[in-house]
Amino acid sequence: MQSNSRFLMIKEYNSLPQVLTDRKLASLGDAYVNFVYSLALSQRRGKPSGTKVKGTALAEALRKAGLRENLPSRIDKHVISDAAEALLVYAWLHDLVTLEDSVEILAKTENLVEGLTQLLLKVKERIRLSGLFPARC
Repeated sequence: MQSNSRFLMIKEYNSLPQVLTDRKLASLGDAYVNFVYSLALSQRRGKPSGTKVKGTALAEALRKAGLRENLPSRIDKHVISDAAEALLVYAWLHDLVTLEDSVEILAKTENLVEGLTQLLLKVKERIRLSGLFPARC
């Protein structure tokens, strides 16, 4: 499948599990998620704020969004949180969700896990509609 990414360094993926388990993509996703959440907090507070998103919040949100089933059964919370980060940056890189959409979703919810869950559900739906991967999503 031809990559729809505007960034040529992003490799092509044949399945959602390939995206979720890509450690390098997760590393980029870590920076992206922290940036998006920092922007959301800044918007909510009305002043610049920088923070890091805890892996436990990402792992719980991935489970709540029904995406855990796309990962191997015996993995720890760190790998699950990496999967959420990889998926979120993948969606942004492929224009499935905008930075503005992501910030808006996280800014409107006080509960971080709930905001991340809503964002992951939006990404899940956009991937399903895009036809990038088989309908397992």
